[in-house]
Amino acid sequence: MSKRKFIFLAIITAAIFLGAALTIIQPFASVEKNGGIESAEDSSSVSSPSLESRSQAEQASLLLTVGTRAPKIEGISAWINSDPISLQETIGKVVLIDFWTYSCVNCIRTFPFLKLWHSRYSDDGLVIVGVHSPEFAFEKDPVNVINAVEENGITWPVALDNDFTTWNNFSNRVWPAKYLIDHAGVLRYRHLGEGQYAETEENIRELLKEAGADLDGDNFPLPMDQPLDPEFLRSRNAEITRELYAGYGRDFLDTQSGGPGYVRQPEYYLDQEAVVFFEEPDEMLAHSIYFNGFWFVGEDLVRHGQPTTGYEDHISLIYSARTLNAVLGSPGAPYKVRVSNNGKNLTAENRGGDIIIDENGQSYVMVVEPKMYNLVAHPAYTRGHKLRLSSNSSDFELFSFTFGVYEAGP
Repeated sequence: MSKRKFIFLAIITAAIFLGAALTIIQPFASVEKNGGIESAEDSSSVSSPSLESRSQAEQASLLLTVGTRAPKIEGISAWINSDPISLQETIGKVVLIDFWTYSCVNCIRTFPFLKLWHSRYSDDGLVIVGVHSPEFAFEKDPVNVINAVEENGITWPVALDNDFTTWNNFSNRVWPAKYLIDHAGVLRYRHLGEGQYAETEENIRELLKEAGADLDGDNFPLPMDQPLDPEFLRSRNAEITRELYAGYGRDFLDTQSGGPGYVRQPEYYLDQEAVVFFEEPDEMLAHSIYFNGFWFVGEDLVRHGQPTTGYEDHISLIYSARTLNAVLGSPGAPYKVRVSNNGKNLTAENRGGDIIIDENGQSYVMVVEPKMYNLVAHPAYTRGHKLRLSSNSSDFELFSFTFGVYEAGP
């Protein structure tokens, strides 16, 4: 792995936890960082050292200073829903810069609020610009991003920041991140991660008024943050499985920073960029990924190492959450992945939004494009359930798992 790639991955991993600490983790002192509620994924500039090794003061010093002139939007490889936009052209308007990447569950959870603000305030001078800075290589493909924009009903301008130029200009650290720029081109507000939607809207309204917008007749109720699942709130010593990455790059950085790693099998560490044979142990530790059969271990992903006929190779994990999502790749033809929970097919009660149940009761997901798939949605928070994924296709790719404890949504 090159030094540049190593630094880039280190920053991504470190900032995931920075973003989490900014919002939802704080009310739950019993939930530790390595198993905590994640409300943001973070990736700093490619040339910055890991945030996890820095003090809070040092981390804050890396952020763009509120009250200074906003940096340029530049280095954009393509625009969706718009001709190219410069911040100089938007003088007189209020601009919301939203850094996102389309397979990020934390970004997806913010879409309803962005749509709300766009519908409420675009006629009053609010301009939303989605800066799409990719986490995985497949998110650099403009066709994939266009599909994601259409599937998610995003109508505001989207800039493809594949080289992280604008990301670095803003000294950004997380997905999602929102920056408000006033009518004079000055950065006035920043929020990293999910949540604080009411505060963000209050700042939007204040800046629009400063720009001359008449909002006196707009008596919109402020949006509330997504409610957490009641069962999660009632549970003593509640835990949620942290985001789990399949590729060795993130796993290495997690172990180097004192974490347990995302995969606990010794075979995983014997070779890289190669097909490895795994045996799932009889006893599995919670919050870790386990493989069985032949799997190619890559830097960002693990891919099924051979075509099979009996779904004998599989991926398993024991998790605690209400919802479970997986970022799956699609390098070739569409393929089927069987999904089971505690050894049983999913049902109408606990299946995720992307799960299909056939006439025989078999639950599966059809992977037709690289993106995040919602696999499990329990009616309430639960602990210690075992997920299993299996496919006969050698195109089966896993990038990551994410988990949620909101009352609704992924």
